[in-house]
Amino acid sequence: MKYYSTNGSSAKTSFKQAVINSLPADKGLYFPESIPVLDANTLRQLQGAGLPEIGFEMMKSFVQPDLSEQQLKTIVEEALSFDIPLVQVEEYIYSLELFHGPTYAFKDVGARFLARCLGEFAKEETRETTILVATSGDTGGAVANGFYGVEGVNVVILYPSGKVSDLQEKQLTTLGGNITALEVQGDFDDCQALVKQAFLDEELNRVLNLTSANSINIARWMPQSIYYAWLSLQLDAPEDALVAVPSGNYGNVTAGMLAKRMGFPLGQFLLCSNANDIVPRYLESCEYEVLPTVATYANAMDVSNPSNFPRMLELYNHSFDDLTLDVSGFTLHDKEILQTIRTCKEQTGYLLDPHGAIGYAGLREKLKIDQAGVFLETAHPIKFAPVMEEALGQTLDLPDFAEELMKKEKTSRLMSNRYEDFSAFLRS
Repeated sequence: MKYYSTNGSSAKTSFKQAVINSLPADKGLYFPESIPVLDANTLRQLQGAGLPEIGFEMMKSFVQPDLSEQQLKTIVEEALSFDIPLVQVEEYIYSLELFHGPTYAFKDVGARFLARCLGEFAKEETRETTILVATSGDTGGAVANGFYGVEGVNVVILYPSGKVSDLQEKQLTTLGGNITALEVQGDFDDCQALVKQAFLDEELNRVLNLTSANSINIARWMPQSIYYAWLSLQLDAPEDALVAVPSGNYGNVTAGMLAKRMGFPLGQFLLCSNANDIVPRYLESCEYEVLPTVATYANAMDVSNPSNFPRMLELYNHSFDDLTLDVSGFTLHDKEILQTIRTCKEQTGYLLDPHGAIGYAGLREKLKIDQAGVFLETAHPIKFAPVMEEALGQTLDLPDFAEELMKKEKTSRLMSNRYEDFSAFLRS
């Protein structure tokens, strides 16, 4: 499989080089030159299969010849070693719980897959690899956990100061070793801009062997399609279902679109946003207007210029009409997020996190009579304890994992949002 740039002016490259380079030189995103479509017989054979088996079948065409079948089998078995249960919340509404991995967030799937790919490639390298990653919350912890202790790999995580939850911050600032956390004075878009500028800095790339663990990286983006495929195999009439995806950088939902392109029966996608609703507004007007980032209770979605939007356009051949036949948008603001968490708990007993609450509210508003809907519950609610306690009017007991984590000492470095300062730090 070869990969091309969504901007169209960089040469095609292999899976390995796309993973290591992370971004093409023309500032686009890597995209597979073809998307394999699984036939009906293969889909029947995958009924009842586990996540690793589904993942192997989906990813094998994308990684050949850079990874052998045995290497890929090991990677998917290790990356997908936890459950992703589908839980019924109401008669026609289900939650796909993506928070049962080691850092209790959906990012574990892509981060663990990418870490193991780079671990294989690092064995062939003569110098260390430096991974840069920007996080609005959960990515940092998932990447830190996935790459901690991987030989030949150093990780630098950039996160916006004061704009991630305490538990999220502890997950990315307490490991040490080959993990360095930079607390950036700005928002997530500032962090993301620093990472992108570093990749386009030719002199810096000559000094350091840079790559990224954000969803701009092809090996973090594509494996997220696996749990959409798994979802489609669990539902009756999945082609009629509405799938509500809390969306910030749009890597998650575009991975679902990739699974649908591969032949898995999935219905329409509902792109669920907080106040940073650039894509829902685009779906209404066909105008892509970047506004200043707004801090919200659903902090992992506080992104005003999502990196993966070009992949969404690529998946629909840049046809606005085709996109809007398959995709619609929904926006929920902070006051309604709190109300949704409270009402859902009172009426169903189910505890939503602030991001899942937006997806659940979207389904409650958009579902047709007798239509099944699935929302993605992307992180454990305890990671947002202050918001949850404000919504519910009560203190939440910390699970054992959270209680132990909060006892650990934070180690981070405060950094301005100026590229000159970031570049100087990396060179040092």
